[in-house]
Amino acid sequence: MTTTLEAQLSDKLQMMEEIKDTVQEPLKQDATSCASISSDVPSPSASAAKIAGPEPEFYDKAQKYWSEVPATVNGMLGGLGYISAIDIQGSNVFLREIRVPGNRLALDCGAGIGRVTRNLLIPRFSCVDLVEQDPAFAEKAREYCSTDGVSPGKVGQIFNVGLQRFAPSQQYDLIWSQWVLGHLTDRDLVAFFRRIKQGLAPGAYFCLKENVSSSKKTVEDKEDSSVTRPLDSYERFLKEAGFRIVRKVKQQNFPKGLFPVYMIACKPVSKE
Repeated sequence: MTTTLEAQLSDKLQMMEEIKDTVQEPLKQDATSCASISSDVPSPSASAAKIAGPEPEFYDKAQKYWSEVPATVNGMLGGLGYISAIDIQGSNVFLREIRVPGNRLALDCGAGIGRVTRNLLIPRFSCVDLVEQDPAFAEKAREYCSTDGVSPGKVGQIFNVGLQRFAPSQQYDLIWSQWVLGHLTDRDLVAFFRRIKQGLAPGAYFCLKENVSSSKKTVEDKEDSSVTRPLDSYERFLKEAGFRIVRKVKQQNFPKGLFPVYMIACKPVSKE
């Protein structure tokens, strides 16, 4: 799996509308992250506790799922590799709009095999660090981001750990997290946001790109042990962790039948 729930996307068609009392399947991510828990945040909500069940089992099931996924772009995107170009184009426009202040160092959370690192971040930054829990994906990422026309030396450290355990040890001009946060419980998600906040250079952005449910309900995917949250849940958790949202945009031109995907750029309240 990919920590970072960057793994990637396992886009699935919605079987029926939620108003018919069925649920949509989450669009899976570039990377899947998951493993333990943190202690410096409030208890998870009742819905999260119900969905996650015993946390070790919740994380172990996700890790097993991603360990069986091929280390390819198509594997990262749940068989929808053809949407990668559309995804990267939307993210590029988003980053141009927010005008990231520096280009020295970026961090890709849930990097999978480095699809986002290679196509979105390396062209913009001198060096990119990656967080990826699955060892096979992490190994593939260094190769994938250093060959076939990609300038060598632009991949920095690769942290082989789940996001719920990861804490940045330096400051980044941009921290990007995509299609991985659904693999974290509510408690671990807020804790992750709080730790990530400490890894931002002055003026830097933390950006997340995630599936969101079409209703106010959190949708569970038992197959890969993940959840798809409503948009307002991410907004609430970011605020709780001390962020303010600077820009929020819906990804356009994805195939019909998939969950909506939103990009959110935020900055720490305490650093402004």
